[in-house]
Amino acid sequence: MLGDEQKVQAVLENLETAPIPEAERVLFRFLEKVNRESEHIHPEDVEAVKAAGWTEEAIYDAITVCALFNFYNRWADATGVREHPVEVYERSAERLSKGGYVPPPPGGEKKAP
Repeated sequence: MLGDEQKVQAVLENLETAPIPEAERVLFRFLEKVNRESEHIHPEDVEAVKAAGWTEEAIYDAITVCALFNFYNRWADATGVREHPVEVYERSAERLSKGGYVPPPPGGEKKAP
């Protein structure tokens, strides 16, 4: 979905009709349950995600990202931190699309030899 704003919007509007693979739909349904009713997650919920082709590591990572965003959103709301201008998010998205969450080495990006 990276770089495809229409697909992201379609998922946000209606997961069930969005043009995504069924495996992603299964993962997003699971994450919705993690987000809204984590106390009701059972082994069969995780097994359904595995059956869709996701590894335990991928599921762990997805749960962790979901939990961290919940933490950050609640922290930001409670401390009064407000949204940045759109340009800040766009720069951040560009950086994340190239390097992920790993910070660049000291002194910036590596130079090719």
